Amino acid sequence: MPITRIRAATDQDSALIRALLDANSLPTSDLEAARPQFVIAYMDEQVIATGALQPFGSVALLRSVAVEPHVRGAGVGQSIVRELEHLARANGIKQLILLTQTAKSFFAAQGYVVIDRASAPPAVQQSEEFRSLCPAAALCMAKTLD
Repeated sequence: MPITRIRAATDQDSALIRALLDANSLPTSDLEAARPQFVIAYMDEQVIATGALQPFGSVALLRSVAVEPHVRGAGVGQSIVRELEHLARANGIKQLILLTQTAKSFFAAQGYVVIDRASAPPAVQQSEEFRSLCPAAALCMAKTLD
């Protein structure tokens, strides 16, 4: 497999990120207002995965992790999550919170644990993702960063 690289996304990547999120049925309607910090993985100049942080002080919402179907299972998603965790630590973020309907086992393997949605920090609960974009049935997971 060709080498995969990860970098911070730029405004020029927005359409590709949105297409990847749409293809994976992930929310996009709040992206312009929420302005999450995206990273992308690319191979041969093609975007193959993405993920983002939406900071709220010392906590951030880890969101929008999506991987192209043809590279799933190759560790690209894990690399995206590791890069986001590194970025979070570098920015003083102590805890990551996420919502998922389909990826509980993937995130559990990365050290995330299921928490009660009501125990998420209030600022995160006020995000559009928590309030309306992710259904109430979505699992809330968290990881404390060292």
